[in-house]
Amino acid sequence: MAKDPYKLLGVKKTASDKEIKSAYRKLAKKWHPDKNPGDKKAAEKFKEMSAAYTLLSDKELRRRYDSGEVDASGQQQNPFAGAGGAGGYGGAYRTSAGTEIDPDLSDLFSSLFGMRGFGGQMGGGHMGGGAQPFGRAQMPRQKGADVQYALTISLPEAVKGVVKQVRLANGRSLKIRIPEGTKDGATLRLKGKGEPGLNGGPSGDARIKISVKPHKSMRWDGKTLRMDVPITLKEAVLGGKIKVPTPKGPVNLTLKPGTNSGKTLRLKGKGPKGSDLLVRLMIELPEKLGEDLKDCVKQWSDEPDPREKIPF
Repeated sequence: MAKDPYKLLGVKKTASDKEIKSAYRKLAKKWHPDKNPGDKKAAEKFKEMSAAYTLLSDKELRRRYDSGEVDASGQQQNPFAGAGGAGGYGGAYRTSAGTEIDPDLSDLFSSLFGMRGFGGQMGGGHMGGGAQPFGRAQMPRQKGADVQYALTISLPEAVKGVVKQVRLANGRSLKIRIPEGTKDGATLRLKGKGEPGLNGGPSGDARIKISVKPHKSMRWDGKTLRMDVPITLKEAVLGGKIKVPTPKGPVNLTLKPGTNSGKTLRLKGKGPKGSDLLVRLMIELPEKLGEDLKDCVKQWSDEPDPREKIPF
């Protein structure tokens, strides 16, 4: 006789669908055959829990179990007792146990319990003893639950793409390839990497939500990547050639003498997925100013106040 599905899952009869699902996932993770290879006891426990979850996750089947119409295996609890003897129904089927069943109800029970003719095909449409007795309900195939995972990466990793090793909640370790140009908040779907299905059903999916950490010198502007590139005071004043790192490799640029901080250049095809990259040149002074630089600046002639251009 099948065990009480509530006791198998360790939940109360008043448990919500969410509580039942959560309890099953924890137990399935512990007793899954992949984690207990060759352990017949674990395999049997997993089978019992899967059957219990299938019964309780079906609202109609659960209601009928709670009301005593079916037992823990989904088997009918003699719902036609007292329906009459032979000839009680015109055109009825009769099981080998002598119970008559109205043929109009066979499809109804089949849809409710996932059974085909109550565990066997009904007697070929003949009145009398060709039908099979009631059998166990065949639990329907059910897709496994999805697994959620949150992963945080740096902006350079998101821009260029990266491979990460993660361990999901169901204990599975996966290598995840994050494509170049991934944005903050994106969700990657890994088909079939979630919880195993029930009764031959397909496995669920793994859904990886990506968070991208901000970067001090890079940022997205819609679909365009903007990047601040530091230049020295000498390069800004005298000009010259500089090498600029980009997601597609270094690029050589020629600066004109007197290049101002904040000047933006467009590098075609040097961004993620062949997009353009906008580079803003920013003059960066050394952390420790040498005395020669200070003396040089002191000798500069007075210049107009550049803040006079601000319209406030």
